Amino acid sequence: MTKNDVKTTSLLDLSHSAAGKYLSAYEYPYEALPDIKKMILDLQKELGDDFTEVSEGVFIHKTAKVAPTAYIGAPTIICAGAEIRHCAFIRGSALVGENSVVGNSTEVKNAIIFDNVAVPHFNYVGDSILGYKSHMGAGSVTSNVKSDKTNVVLRLNGERIETGLRKFGAILGDFVEVGCNSTLNPGTIIGRHTNVYPNSSVRGVIPAEHIYKNKENIVMKIKGENN
Repeated sequence: MTKNDVKTTSLLDLSHSAAGKYLSAYEYPYEALPDIKKMILDLQKELGDDFTEVSEGVFIHKTAKVAPTAYIGAPTIICAGAEIRHCAFIRGSALVGENSVVGNSTEVKNAIIFDNVAVPHFNYVGDSILGYKSHMGAGSVTSNVKSDKTNVVLRLNGERIETGLRKFGAILGDFVEVGCNSTLNPGTIIGRHTNVYPNSSVRGVIPAEHIYKNKENIVMKIKGENN
């Protein structure tokens, strides 16, 4: 793997998010994390009549479904066809893409969720970007702060890449599948079309088109294989 594998355009199809133009300005997607709040506030100024400001700084598309028990903090945009289910907890600085699902007891904070993403059951998504049609199984979470509270460092082929970020959860490429009850440790980046086994503890950069079984067993997918 090289630095090219963790570039924004290598991981994400930017046509599948209202944040596409914003993200295109960054060579690496984690560089966009600190200014997500500002990006959402800027996007809100451009929203059309199909969006309703249901409370200060919270805009919801008229076709989105929001459970009455859900909490949505500002600033947030919920896009067309999205579903915010029972007891979802969106703390703010969140963009929820078209036809995406934020489900039961799922917490979201400072995150870009692309179109057609599912975080449907007991998930935590913080300081993260989830690519098009990615899915996090029940109980899987992003851990966004190291235990020693120091900045997150990426390690790629023995090279240390300083992110300058104390809070950095995960970047999921398009079509990533994360198994139930998995933990994505701070600074995890997973390439497109990769699957993560349930109950995994994932750290570092995982290549595209692979299956993560454990840290010693990461295998390339056979064509047509999904698990």
